[in-house]
Amino acid sequence: MRVDLFDFDLPDERIALRPAEPRDSARLLVVDPNAQTVLSDHHVFDLPSFLKAGDALVFNDTKVIPAQLEGIRHREGAGGQQVSATLHMRIGANKWKAFAKPGKRLKEGDRIAFGHSGESCMIGSLDATVEEKGEAGEVTLAFDLSGPVLDEAIASVGHIPLPPYIAAKRPEDERDRADYQTIYAREEGAVAAPTAGLHFTPGLFEALDKAGIERHFVTLHVGAGTFLPVKADDTDDHKMHLESGYVSAEIAARLNAVRERGGRIICVGTTSLRLIESAADESGKIQPWAGATGIFITPGYRFKAVDILMTNFHLPRSTLFMLVSAFAGFETMHAAYEHAISTGYRFYSYGDASLLFRKDK
Repeated sequence: MRVDLFDFDLPDERIALRPAEPRDSARLLVVDPNAQTVLSDHHVFDLPSFLKAGDALVFNDTKVIPAQLEGIRHREGAGGQQVSATLHMRIGANKWKAFAKPGKRLKEGDRIAFGHSGESCMIGSLDATVEEKGEAGEVTLAFDLSGPVLDEAIASVGHIPLPPYIAAKRPEDERDRADYQTIYAREEGAVAAPTAGLHFTPGLFEALDKAGIERHFVTLHVGAGTFLPVKADDTDDHKMHLESGYVSAEIAARLNAVRERGGRIICVGTTSLRLIESAADESGKIQPWAGATGIFITPGYRFKAVDILMTNFHLPRSTLFMLVSAFAGFETMHAAYEHAISTGYRFYSYGDASLLFRKDK
């Protein structure tokens, strides 16, 4: 499909720079393409009223790490140059793939001292070698440290990598360390939050428990590739960046049991949906799964296991807007976004949410 079909105009003031307080007071646009009333306005704390006992919520329990690194490149015969790197996928005990700026000026073999700025030396430092160069500024970094020691060093010198549409308007601060993390984050490795989960509070979990709605956790480490624009003119020409994750045998069995007894699978966030759909076989049975997924969902995709999706509002021309258009219907989602923009919904990572019911065939 043509990528420009997924474009829309978003006023700058619709981009949220801070989350709602309390988190579950954010607005919730319910989109049901199979109902007589397709669009209805609510709040996230109303979520239990749209679910039923025996349904199961699937959360992504990945934890955001401070993966934005600043440092100085050193090369024999050349002066030092400031470099910014956003880690996006771990590929070994001491190796990460990263998006670097200025990526074009880096060469294989370059040494980068992270934790240093152009004018001063910070207390912490972390050295790496550019082992390999990829496309669009992507590099493979081999760090001098490894394993848990490397994790500690990244936590010491790194910064939370705020989405570019927020970072362009304000710097990261201490609040973001808490705001840009779900209350159930557990498995470290993400460089971007599974933002639909940011709306959940202990009180909302309690209300869901009382309503008899199960919750289960899977892990997909969200990469910085989620922020990259689609530069191709046609969706067939776009290549997704890989993200690693897993669905345990225990969780797969529990979710299959939910489906067998007539319950519905509700994914909280596009990351958990992409993981569940990667793990599901053609019959819709969810299999234990571990690895890297580059699943790219566009209109025409046949969903195998997910019935309902809770997600935030996404960028124009993005792979995520393509995904929700595939899930609830192309025309329905264009109408939903037009409604959201005209009625003041807040967009993107710190914005409001939508609850999408899968369009019947």
